[in-house]
Amino acid sequence: MKLISPYLLAVTAVLFVNCTSKKAVASLADSYKKDFYIGTALNADQIEEKDTKADAIIRKEFNAITAENIMKSMYMHPQKDKYDFALADKFVAFGEKNKMFIHGHTLIWHSQLAPWMSEIKDSTEMKAFMKDHISTIVSKYKGKIDSWDVVNEALNDDGTLRKSVFLNTLGESYLADAFKLAEKADPKAQLYYNDYNIEEPKKREGALRLVKYIREHGGKVDGVGIQGHWSLEGPSLEEIEKTILAYSELGLKVAFTELDITVLPNPWDLKGAEINQKFEGSAKMNPYPDGLPEAVQQKLAQRYSDIFKLFLKHKDKISRVTFWGTYDGQSWLNDWPIKGRTNYPLLFDTQLQPKKAYDALIDLKK
Repeated sequence: MKLISPYLLAVTAVLFVNCTSKKAVASLADSYKKDFYIGTALNADQIEEKDTKADAIIRKEFNAITAENIMKSMYMHPQKDKYDFALADKFVAFGEKNKMFIHGHTLIWHSQLAPWMSEIKDSTEMKAFMKDHISTIVSKYKGKIDSWDVVNEALNDDGTLRKSVFLNTLGESYLADAFKLAEKADPKAQLYYNDYNIEEPKKREGALRLVKYIREHGGKVDGVGIQGHWSLEGPSLEEIEKTILAYSELGLKVAFTELDITVLPNPWDLKGAEINQKFEGSAKMNPYPDGLPEAVQQKLAQRYSDIFKLFLKHKDKISRVTFWGTYDGQSWLNDWPIKGRTNYPLLFDTQLQPKKAYDALIDLKK
């Protein structure tokens, strides 16, 4: 019988340990660190590090963070003469402690405003509000927050400007003013316009016009944030690719800022049906209350894989890909557009275990 030498056994053991070790430390952040930032949105409990299991995943898998809600106007500026920075300070501290890219979300948005903001009717008062709001928040985190969503969701789906309180009081000049104020408060911060559906042709053209307008009127726009609230069927890879190219041709950084993929039917696809309470109890609208079937798990994994292959193809144009949440249990899609559904749009399940979609993205980089 031929004996294996002790030296060969030792080398084999070392190789095995090394391979196992490498497999154990694989993460999204490590796998894509040469391509673009991989981020996640943090809720209040995660910012306060109340869930040790979620905290461990966030630290291991991601190298960029966005505040899901706590930096929106109603929370940070609840009264005209009052700011609340408590949770925002903890959010920034979390990012600094873990050496993460920190993204601020969001400065000017028509939704989740404090009630007093919605009541502003006068252009002089609105200008004063914007100056105080943007200057105070951005200057407080100058040199700490790396990039900002300066203006969020200013467009309708047809590419026209949304009739928000800002447009109603100031006209379209508020767009350039917001970016100028943000740049003045922190000249080194990267400034983004962020919106959903801006990979769709009409809204994409509207976003391109919006960016050009801001620049022509003295505002600095470094990038565009494509939210990426997508489905298993759409948008097409072709439209996503056209969008990456269209924005990058303007010299813009392209970020995918709120990525998640719904696996559930959308009631708005039902022609002639109104979105009302009857959908909440409909089994058709909530087909997977007890778990995602294997076939759909595979479809979700393939969809994520196809999307990330495209991202890698254009990695020179993409600055960041951020998932809108860390795991399925915290996803806003469980309650939108119908409350109480069970959705599965992210890479980690409700038990914080990696899904096939996660494995698919790790496998792309092997």
